Amino acid sequence: MTLELLLLVAAALFCVGLFGALTQQSIVMLMMGLELMLGGVILAAAAAWHYIAPAAADGQVLIVLAVTAMALEMAVGFAVVTALFRSREVDMTDMAAELKE
Repeated sequence: MTLELLLLVAAALFCVGLFGALTQQSIVMLMMGLELMLGGVILAAAAAWHYIAPAAADGQVLIVLAVTAMALEMAVGFAVVTALFRSREVDMTDMAAELKE
């Protein structure tokens, strides 16, 4: 695959994620948009690293660490959203912004 094609796919992923993050009111859908945005950034970084140094394994290790951190962050985010929903029946961003106690 060429660098231009990979960067185009990464930009498309980022744009779809940005649209989803800006237009959705559900917390879960917002997190899915953020996940797509992070996936686009990681894909662009992996493509650039492969283009700059195709034989080096440093980029692959960095990408695996980034994907692992992204998965951990999403797991913690979903746990917080689940706890928020169970305790207060909150599943929309507008309702979560009004939490004061």
